[in-house]
Amino acid sequence: MAKKEKNAEEVTFTPAGTGIRTNGEIVRSTELPDPTDKNHDDLGLTDEDVVDMFEQMYLQRRFEERAMQMYQKGKFGGFLHLYMGQEAISTGTTYALNDDDDIITAYRDHGWGLVRGVSPKEGMAELYGKVTGCSKGKGGSMHFANVKEHFWGGYGIVGGHIPLGGGIAFANKYKQNGRVTACFLGDGAVPQGALHETLNMSKNWGLPCIYAVENNGYAMGTAVHRHSTGEIVDRADGFDMKKMVINGMDVFTVYEKMKEISEDVRKNSEPWFVEIRTYRYRGHSMSDPMKYRTKEELEEYEKLDPVARIKNYLLDEDIIDEDKAEEIEDGVEDTVMEAIDFAEESDFPEKDALYDHMFAEDDYPFHR
Repeated sequence: MAKKEKNAEEVTFTPAGTGIRTNGEIVRSTELPDPTDKNHDDLGLTDEDVVDMFEQMYLQRRFEERAMQMYQKGKFGGFLHLYMGQEAISTGTTYALNDDDDIITAYRDHGWGLVRGVSPKEGMAELYGKVTGCSKGKGGSMHFANVKEHFWGGYGIVGGHIPLGGGIAFANKYKQNGRVTACFLGDGAVPQGALHETLNMSKNWGLPCIYAVENNGYAMGTAVHRHSTGEIVDRADGFDMKKMVINGMDVFTVYEKMKEISEDVRKNSEPWFVEIRTYRYRGHSMSDPMKYRTKEELEEYEKLDPVARIKNYLLDEDIIDEDKAEEIEDGVEDTVMEAIDFAEESDFPEKDALYDHMFAEDDYPFHR
């Protein structure tokens, strides 16, 4: 048999490298657009609103930091995908939307649950798998939900929830209730066929939905430029859909832009495709050693910490002083520690609760 001749150039199928730059340059798709230059008064926010934004964002951060500690102590298992660094997105969006607008997201969902009515106690109990959790202890980290306040949950299958977001928007349009649906996904879900099928239907049917990509730079450990060609936001072009790139490290920017977009969607019943560029400070999940990025890159983004940014704004504008900031932080810390105590003291679900909320029928044959 004749030997196969080797090509002069090595055959490759993916972009080389992991996204790490030796010259201090950051990954292309996580270059942030400029934040808004408007202050809270310009945006129609009160002093109390800004204080609440800080408290909400700090709660998300401390909740997850404590959850991480409890996980490391073996208090609960499974997956734990932390949202640290992305808190401006959940908080700014929640402020921009109406209380009865619908939100659905992927499995990095703790922050979303906390800003949409899941109490810290319910959230921590859910992580522990306790019956007092927001999903009765049967969902865990990836399945926070609060349907009473129109938060339809986190979903564990990459891209699996995107058609559900389109379906909620379809239902809202059918009912003519004026609600907007916001469907959030990670950058790793962008190549999924389910997204493109849903975008096509959404544009074709004029569904009132915002499809927002939380582009934190990495799909698990793969830099975005290695798994997704071109600019993510340009996926909208194939569907003649309105689009925008947003700085996700600044809560005022997220609020301003998402409010503009949601008002347009509500008025015209047309979908938008949004790329919100952000950064996650922890690994994909707790088992991730984060060897795919440099210490210098992480430090560069930590300088843009959205929680520190809003706190510094409050102090610089003399809305609160250091003592008040410390009081808020101490109050949040107490709340989170109480949530841990609540989770540890709560009971696990009974075995016969395994099939509750699984079937429409009360007496499903399988139960026998």
